[in-house]
Amino acid sequence: MKILIAIDSFKGSLSSKEAGKAIKTGILRVISDAEVLISPLADGGEGTVETLVEALGGSLETVRVKGPLFQEVEAHYGILSDSQYSPKDGKLAVMEMSQASGITLVSPEERNPLKTSSYGVGEMILDAYHKGCRRFLIGIGGSATNDGGIGMLSALGFRFTKENGEEIRPCGEGLKDLARIENASVPEGLLHCSFQIACDVENPLYGENGASLIYGFQKGGNKELLSQMDLWMKRYSELVKEYNPAANPEAPGSGAAGGLGFAFRSFLQGELKSGVSLILEETRLSEKMQGADLVITGEGRLDEQSAMGKAPIGVAKLAKAQGIPVLAFAGAVTVGAKACNQAGIDAYFPILRETTTLEDAMNKETAKQNLADTVEQVMRLYHLRHKK
Repeated sequence: MKILIAIDSFKGSLSSKEAGKAIKTGILRVISDAEVLISPLADGGEGTVETLVEALGGSLETVRVKGPLFQEVEAHYGILSDSQYSPKDGKLAVMEMSQASGITLVSPEERNPLKTSSYGVGEMILDAYHKGCRRFLIGIGGSATNDGGIGMLSALGFRFTKENGEEIRPCGEGLKDLARIENASVPEGLLHCSFQIACDVENPLYGENGASLIYGFQKGGNKELLSQMDLWMKRYSELVKEYNPAANPEAPGSGAAGGLGFAFRSFLQGELKSGVSLILEETRLSEKMQGADLVITGEGRLDEQSAMGKAPIGVAKLAKAQGIPVLAFAGAVTVGAKACNQAGIDAYFPILRETTTLEDAMNKETAKQNLADTVEQVMRLYHLRHKK
């Protein structure tokens, strides 16, 4: 019997790999000769880098870059091992923009969309490029910025100037005076790299549903300021279209991360996809799933939001395309999780076995034990059914 495990992390408790190992333990207690394959799972957000590096044999890189307020921060990203990819494709760098320009790097009192910049994201990209990476998978959730991506692009060598030729400050307020865009000193090879962007929002760059007016409030802006910044974004998009006529500020995701989605598309030919889809492609889950008798997935909490396209549902859809049954396990399950059944999960199970505190439930060893024991009991029933 072949069983494939692709389970997301239990945030604050178990990593994807740890949860997978606990499930495997429970399976082998019942079916000792089962072929059990664990595949990493993430959604492109927090924890994606660690998950893929740990599971696919890559290295975790550290680089000092400029943070959202140009302060020095230590950012981490992953480079996946060469054995995973064809040499002609170059190494793959896996990044989370929040490592360099995340909102958690700025205190609530200091949040200001005029002053924050995505410059450090560009510095991360350059560091990986100089280490041989030619493919990039970048999650862009959790930003502190609303600069249209000019910070990142400035770090890469693009030049943004005022009418008098003076360079603008590469942050949100710089958009006010932007008059010209030049491809000044970008490494030529960088323009031919592949950028896959994990993005799960569909907002346009500007307008009532754009970057400024939807996400700017949480980044420290008020209605008057953000309405003004929205006009700057519109003017910025017009200048970008002069640089690249194919630029489309209304394309879904252009407003993600304060316009970073638009910048990746317009200047680096980036492709925006759902985070789950990108991870499933990079880990080749569909191929690993072939011939499986059962697929097991899950996450820390299953609810109605899970059914809206989160990682376990991505796994379930691939399994259903191959006619494979799907079970899911979670630390907690809400009433709304019933929607997961319609989305491809045949049955789901919470792993808590008694009333307890959240702290105790999330204890790593307790969670491992609860997960392994719950899987064991479910597999007893599953195995009994299949022995008949």
